[in-house]
Amino acid sequence: MSLINRLERKFGRWAVPNITVLIIAGQVMLYVLSAMRGGQGLGGNVLAKLDLLPSAVMAGEIWRLVTFLFVPPPISPLFLVFYCMLFYRYGTALEQQWGVVRYNAFLLLGYLANLAAVFVAWGFGSDLLASNSFLYGTVFLAFARLFPSFVLNIFFILPIQIKWLALLAWIGYGYGLLTGSGMSRMLIVASVLNYLVFFGREHWRDFKSGQRRRSYQAKVVTASKQLAHQCLVCGLDRKTSPKTLFRYCSKCDGQCCYCPEHIHNHEHVVADEPDKAVIS
Repeated sequence: MSLINRLERKFGRWAVPNITVLIIAGQVMLYVLSAMRGGQGLGGNVLAKLDLLPSAVMAGEIWRLVTFLFVPPPISPLFLVFYCMLFYRYGTALEQQWGVVRYNAFLLLGYLANLAAVFVAWGFGSDLLASNSFLYGTVFLAFARLFPSFVLNIFFILPIQIKWLALLAWIGYGYGLLTGSGMSRMLIVASVLNYLVFFGREHWRDFKSGQRRRSYQAKVVTASKQLAHQCLVCGLDRKTSPKTLFRYCSKCDGQCCYCPEHIHNHEHVVADEPDKAVIS
């Protein structure tokens, strides 16, 4: 986090506050404009001039490098309202939690990674329109990481913690990496990159902590099995007689357990002659 602190001191005055509101405002404006000009919702030519198309950028339409960030998702007006409400909640929560500079850096890193992925894929012959959905999807994943217990009411009826929705998103990304096109794979990797930069160390610590916890639990289970109370004379054990008070003999070598009847009436186990007994 020292790097973020240095960036904040050096470039803090250039950070854009409430950037989530600006993005949402641009998306809503383009959605309305496209509906008015296209006559068929999002089927007009307005957005076609704003999407990120590598070949068009190389032909001189450099505005696409920025305008694709404000292209709205191809959904109905009702779902656009829900999309904007959720995106506003996620983005503003991250900005309040991290501060303006760090949130700007998160989006900027994802933006640059997406641009790099698009043009690398174009260099290999994949000249497809690039969506901003992967970039804004990482805002959702970051919010779910910081606020995993946040409850989202699906269709205002079904409450579900957002961490489970994030898990579904990760599964979807994994499926996209396995079955998607080259462009989709590049965008998924690029989008996950900014998330891993910000949360990769925490995930690694969680993984190591989980390993230590599982190792400790395995040792406890093994030790409890090894120390199972069972009388060496009659074979009575804790499972068959849970109320019996088993005791260990201090004169026997090792962990020798006996029931109350045989704790004072048994042959002591000697280390150098384990097969023989000394009468007590």
